[in-house]
Formats: sequence, structure tokens, C-alpha cells
Amino acid sequence: MSELSTADIEHFIEHGFVLLRDCIEPQVRREWVARSWVRNGYDPADRSTWTQNRIHMPGHEYRPMSVVAPRLERASEELLGGAERIRDLQQAHDGFIVNFGVDLERDWAPSSAAAGGWHKDGDWFVHFLDGPEQGLLVIMLWDDVEHLGGPTYIACDSIGVVTRFLAQHPEGIHPAEEPGFDFQELIGQCGDFREATGKAGDCYLLHPFMLHTGSRNKLGAARFITNNNVRLREPMRFDRADPRDHSPVERAVLRGLDVDTYPFRITGERRPVVPERERIQAELRAAELKRLGLPQPS
Repeated sequence: MSELSTADIEHFIEHGFVLLRDCIEPQVRREWVARSWVRNGYDPADRSTWTQNRIHMPGHEYRPMSVVAPRLERASEELLGGAERIRDLQQAHDGFIVNFGVDLERDWAPSSAAAGGWHKDGDWFVHFLDGPEQGLLVIMLWDDVEHLGGPTYIACDSIGVVTRFLAQHPEGIHPAEEPGFDFQELIGQCGDFREATGKAGDCYLLHPFMLHTGSRNKLGAARFITNNNVRLREPMRFDRADPRDHSPVERAVLRGLDVDTYPFRITGERRPVVPERERIQAELRAAELKRLGLPQPS
């Protein structure tokens, strides 16, 4: 049985995302969120203990997505052309991106190109149009995320913009070296901006080329999300012999190029990148283990 309807698939191809309601197992959600307060050393009932505005927590625990959010796993498979095209076992994790809203006095900006901070995920690899490193970006909402409560902003017409940019650079784009991505120029070509709001347990499945950014949390309640990456076994293909074999993710790329087929070939080297984020998260992990009374890794 399909998890996504034909309308869901067409919405994903046209707008770059699909929203699944109430698909995270409630017990896991409550357990992980409660433990995150201990990991950070914060008291959920005492805002004076909240010292950082935003923390990108490292992951401690990983569980199969088939247990934590089976509907999400099935939907991911449908968007990527089948389970056989996915490289790794899909897993949920507790590496929360928490927006505590400590800076309540700072100005709030609506979802627009002027909001700032727009980017495409992927600081750990060189980017190509057909890159297998990120087949989908999944935003899982572990608590309610409301308007003004720090939702992720998404630019729904950015898929074509990023697609055309990457098609012009078969040599690849390094995430931290010049010329890199000019996100300000790319987001300036977009006009369909939305907020990824929802209830606890809702999940957004985004095209990997979706430009997005964080927003100010003006409500004073902590916001918990995770960004999950679904990797592909092989690079995407845009010239499959049978067009029906193109996944919805690939079809969205073809739509962005306004073609039915596209024989893309890279001219650069696929290679990983070690981001500064990993060093920071290693330090956070060590501090969390100490608060939890757990041994440090050898």
C-alpha cells in the first residue's frame, strides 16, 4: 500500500516538499525530548537556566525509522524510487536542533528572502547535480512548532533555482571554498516562502535542493526538531531508459531544467568534507555524557 497519494507526489515535484501528520511514535518522542533537558543541563521549568539561544545537539541514540516512524520510512522510499535505491538503514536520532528563544528582544523577520541565513544542507561533501550523499532532507517535529515559535522557513520554488545552478557546475561545488554557493543570489530568485509549522510528530520530507533557514523564536517555548538525511546507493539519474523509472526527486530536477531527460556527467571528484561542526559536536557530546553520568568514549 502506498503511503503517498498521487496528489502528494505531484505536490512534492511542484513545491519540493510533502508533510506527513502525526507519524513519530509518541513514547520515543516524549522520552528523547525529556532526556534532552538533562543532556543540556537546563531545567524546562526555569528559563534562567537556558543560556544559549540555539543548540545543534549531537546524536546519542539511533533507532530504526521502521520502529520510530514507519510511515515516514515508507514515504521516503516512494520519493526516492524504492527501498533498493537507499544506501543505509533509515534511522531516527536524538540530535535535536533546539531553539530556546532566549533572545526574545531581537527582531522577528517573516519568511522572505530578507530573512537571512538561507542555505542548502550538506557541509560534509562536494555537491553535484546527481549527488547521492543526500537524497532527501527530513525535518521531524518532536514538539509543537508554531508561527513565531522558530519554525524552519522553506523556499518552495528554490528546487529549480538550485537545479539550474548545479547543472552549470559539473566540476562540483565545495561547501566551504570559493566560489561555493552564492545563497544570497540564489534566494533572490525565489518568491514562494513558507513556514514549516506543525504539531508534535509531524514530519516534512524536503527535496535535497530546498533552500531553507531558521527563524526567531518569539514565543519563549523551546522548539525541538531533527534534520534527517536519506542517502542514495548510487548517484541520481536523469536519463533513465524508461521515464517511469525516474523517482519523484529526479522528476523534480527534470522539472527544474524543463526537460524530459538530461544526460548529466560530472567533471570533478566526489569527495567528503570534514566540517567544523563535527569538532563542536564532539565537545558538546563530551559535556552531555558527563551530565548523564556516562563514560567518555575511548
